[in-house]
Amino acid sequence: MTRQQILTFISVASVNFSSMICYSILGPFFPNEAVKKGASQTVIGLIFGCYAICNLIGSLILGKYIVQVGAKFMLIAGLFVSSGCTIMFGLLNRVPDGAAFITLCFVVRSIDAVGFSAAMTSSFAMTAKIFPNNVATVLGTLEIFTGLGLILGPPVGGWFYQTFGYEVPFLLLGCLLLVMVPFNIYVLPVIEADPSKDSFFRLLTKAKVVAICFVIFTLSSGLGFLDTTLSLFAMKTFDLSPGYVGLIMLGLSLPYCLASPLLGYFTDKYPTTRPWLMIIGSTATGIGFCLLGPVPFLHIPSQLWLLVLMLAVIGFSLGMTAIPTFPEIILCTFELGYEEGLSTLGMVSGLFGAVWSSGMFLGPTLGGVITQSLNFKWAAAVQGSLALLGVSMNLLSIQAFA
Repeated sequence: MTRQQILTFISVASVNFSSMICYSILGPFFPNEAVKKGASQTVIGLIFGCYAICNLIGSLILGKYIVQVGAKFMLIAGLFVSSGCTIMFGLLNRVPDGAAFITLCFVVRSIDAVGFSAAMTSSFAMTAKIFPNNVATVLGTLEIFTGLGLILGPPVGGWFYQTFGYEVPFLLLGCLLLVMVPFNIYVLPVIEADPSKDSFFRLLTKAKVVAICFVIFTLSSGLGFLDTTLSLFAMKTFDLSPGYVGLIMLGLSLPYCLASPLLGYFTDKYPTTRPWLMIIGSTATGIGFCLLGPVPFLHIPSQLWLLVLMLAVIGFSLGMTAIPTFPEIILCTFELGYEEGLSTLGMVSGLFGAVWSSGMFLGPTLGGVITQSLNFKWAAAVQGSLALLGVSMNLLSIQAFA
């Protein structure tokens, strides 16, 4: 790799890690603190949900105008905004209880989501621009740092919260993001490009792109569903402590982190396998969700070893499905006659982020409703059915393309 590629990789890896650890620290303690400040469970869910909605909107707009704004400036500005919002979120415990606290939670969380979408949209686009010949390999390797952030966020946040109180986790991680700003100002290259007249809408006229977007949606929907429901199911069914539930979640994230670089290298070396990897991965994901409970009509009793095994299957299959999606959409843009440049890459990155965010919003919402109305087993089966529907859509798109 060239010096520019090495520095860009280090920069994007640090952005992925620090952004994800800041995103994931809320889970262990914020809901309990919010209840103390007068927020209901529904409002807490909406506070988490507004992040995904604002991320969706931000990804689409910023992806479209990445050239006008500048990829480097967008990433640095996104980091700066996220760092400020993370620090401010740590000071919300000083706000009066009730409406004032709830309103500021929505405001700060929404602005943070826009900053996060700016950083991630530009990082994806810059990675594809700097590493044009091995996008999947680099993205797969970067997913190690994304996964580490998601893995370390809850235990690190929980430990700092128990030891030092509510404010310290946010202040420390906000300062970590702030330190990343001057580092990236020095490290990141400036990428000059001309704006494109192409739009998202023409991209979505291609059936293959729609099918890939649905696959991305099912992936994020499944992860969002597990974030909000798995811990309660495991504690209730197997009488586990929160600490053991955290260890169980490693069964999902570790296979994903370990497999992603290898799958990225494989799909770059054999690009024709990408559609079939998405199909095989989505099939395995669907089966994994159906056996997670397992689904009641199978009459299989819930067992801890089966739960952990299916989480591992889902984690590996998520990597198999997710890694090929981004380079495949880029390939589709070139087939449609889009220009090869930062503007197109920003558009693809924005589309990816928007679809991912929509799944992260609808997954927990739909899963929560089904879990409350029926139970976790049926809700997991619905997530599995969505993944299997993605298999059908991709098979039809491959047949149509052929």
